[in-house]
Amino acid sequence: MPIYQLPEVPIFPHPSEAEPEGLLAVGGDLSPQRLIAAYASGIFPWYSHPDPILWWSPDPRLVLFPEKFKVSKSLKQTLNSGRYQVTVDKAFPQVIENCRKALRAGQPGTWITQEIKKAYIQLHDLGFAHSIETWHEQELVGGLYGISLGNTFFGESMFHKKTDASKVAFYHLTLLALEWDFRFIDCQVTNPHLLSLGAEEIPRNDFLDLLHAALQSETRKGKWKIEFQ
Repeated sequence: MPIYQLPEVPIFPHPSEAEPEGLLAVGGDLSPQRLIAAYASGIFPWYSHPDPILWWSPDPRLVLFPEKFKVSKSLKQTLNSGRYQVTVDKAFPQVIENCRKALRAGQPGTWITQEIKKAYIQLHDLGFAHSIETWHEQELVGGLYGISLGNTFFGESMFHKKTDASKVAFYHLTLLALEWDFRFIDCQVTNPHLLSLGAEEIPRNDFLDLLHAALQSETRKGKWKIEFQ
């Protein structure tokens, strides 16, 4: 079937119209209104320069239910060591820039273009995008960022410069999710690393049902002022 060309208004076709690999639409822009509409519909942008903006809704969808996060023996030792300090929304631009520069196995470049970076920093300034940072001796060594709507979190990317630094950030995200009764953390596309942390595949229709329920809750908009002990 032909790929849907987005109009100027921030609307999307239903995710069920996506191609088998998950590609749903092309074009549009990365305005806050369109990005929020996308995530609220179970859709996210994923493309590389110089391609046009591509919008995806894969089936199955990878999610992590916070209570199912797997803490390995080595990660538990890292957490107990006190080696890292963890903060929230202290260094969003630095986190996304480090994610942009991180080398990915089997990928020649990054999908986090300057356009993407600018758009998500704007979402952060508006209170919808958040980062969790891992520090070692006052140096940023790991972290993740994503979008929060209702009582769920859409993970976008993470990076690490030291062992377990991104896993420590992810672990603390699950702590927040449990404390705030978030229904799930969206991990988007399946990969072995996330599966090892407890993420699981669910049918897209089930994901959309969970998302609809999650969006009934009020969004924790604004800078998250959290201090981890």
